[in-house]
Amino acid sequence: MRIGIVNDLSIATEALRRVLARRPDHRVVWAAASGADAVACCARDTPDVVLMDLVMPGMNGVEATRRIMAESPCPILVVTVSVGAHAALVYEAMGHGALDATDMPSLGNEEDNGADKLLAKIDLIGRLSTAPPRAAVPRAAAPASSRKLLAIGASAGGPSAVARVLEGLPPEFSGAVAVVQHIDEKFAPGMADWLGRYSRLPVRIAAVGDTLQSGHVLLAATNDHLSLRADGRLDYVREPVELPYRPSVDVFYKSAAEHWRGPIVGVLLTGMGRDGAAGLRLLREQGHHTIAQDQASSAVYGMPKAAAELNAAVEILPLDRIAARLRDLFAQTQTSPP
Repeated sequence: MRIGIVNDLSIATEALRRVLARRPDHRVVWAAASGADAVACCARDTPDVVLMDLVMPGMNGVEATRRIMAESPCPILVVTVSVGAHAALVYEAMGHGALDATDMPSLGNEEDNGADKLLAKIDLIGRLSTAPPRAAVPRAAAPASSRKLLAIGASAGGPSAVARVLEGLPPEFSGAVAVVQHIDEKFAPGMADWLGRYSRLPVRIAAVGDTLQSGHVLLAATNDHLSLRADGRLDYVREPVELPYRPSVDVFYKSAAEHWRGPIVGVLLTGMGRDGAAGLRLLREQGHHTIAQDQASSAVYGMPKAAAELNAAVEILPLDRIAARLRDLFAQTQTSPP
């Protein structure tokens, strides 16, 4: 892969170069010492992936990510010292389209210096860029019930998009809410807290054995797939192990289609790749209402685009109209399309 490095510290850039040198298939095409330099470098030579620091003088990594995704979009992996200490900046960068985040590997030769994790995340980004679509699950009839579920899927650009949707839901919202965001399990608890600042509904991570309750938001929280069991409780499953998307939106949509006893509204937001598109189509085929975010308001128009191509969405809406539409749908006795 052709890789760009963004870091204002030469020692950090050297550490990244040494890690990447372990893999003959990776090549550093440029290194930028500031956010502004990174924007210019991406415009001249857009790489396969950018390793983006967050804390830099002048234009920081969040603003650089926003500018790159607007002007020269490409996969961005946040690589910075102590992502935990900069969690809010991580979510902001992901809201502008960064795919993931990891700690900066050290220059030491110790076995666990973060290098393997960085290389694994770069490999995952490569797989996300080329992953083929998954086949849809055969159609089945949706069971009748008055319990309603809002199932939201998102990836790159998702944190801020999910926050925007939750911010627009009233405290008396009648549906249960499940959110599947492509995010490393290390960041899920912090993201739940961060989303809680915007949501008038309580937000927490989903645990094994939880049930989806009206007026509550549960966030997928491990690198395995969130799934709804036949008994109505949540679980995490490793299969399909070959999926590069973890947790997978498609896996949750499929399980909800099989086991949720009531109307479902599926919402697929900004993200790279095709995860969620086949599952959204399954929901539509069963008579549930489905919404995909439109291109203009998506930080990364991959997942919603795939849904549109599959005719999986009943409606394609800009982000600023989705919450209002959900308020209308959940105020009705039925959430299936006319």
